[in-house]
Amino acid sequence: MSNDGVNDGRRRFLIRATCVVGGVGVVGVLKPFVASWSPSAKAKAAGAPVKANLSKLEPGQMVVVEWRGKPVYVLRRTPETLAMLPKMDERVRDPQSLEPQQPAYAQNANRSIKDEFLILLGLCTHLGCAPQYRPEVGATNFGESDWLGGFFCPCHGSKFDLAGRVLKGVPAPTNLEVPPHSYESDTLIVIGVDQET
Repeated sequence: MSNDGVNDGRRRFLIRATCVVGGVGVVGVLKPFVASWSPSAKAKAAGAPVKANLSKLEPGQMVVVEWRGKPVYVLRRTPETLAMLPKMDERVRDPQSLEPQQPAYAQNANRSIKDEFLILLGLCTHLGCAPQYRPEVGATNFGESDWLGGFFCPCHGSKFDLAGRVLKGVPAPTNLEVPPHSYESDTLIVIGVDQET
């Protein structure tokens, strides 16, 4: 068989060029397909840890941070507030926080890593309403003449102290939940990442 007039160099070039173009096409098709396996940015954000800077939070002040679509209350308690917490032990259902509504590192009298800062999910444990922060001592407009400050749920009247512990005789069955959290520095908190013990 005669190969008259056939240019072998040109044939090799065309075969290689065809392979390269075909390879680029395969990569172009596979890239979106493989990328579809990864979670979307919205899905990543829904479960991602959230950082909050506490440096400008004044004593007695509370901010709300969103984590996983839920409100997280970050409260900076005063020394006076912390001193009042033991006075509430007789009035709350679970004074020692024995029910698992907090990570082990926050199962203490103040329900916190650092006594000064209280981190709570802002959802009532009765039906999920958002309790209001009511720090004023002696407030009587919701049936507590000896109120020492805390959280009041306007939906069904549940009350919690300034450690998020539920008072006796209200619809909420358990203390407010303490989400997993840790400190990156003295004033930077990461909600969604457990404190190393």
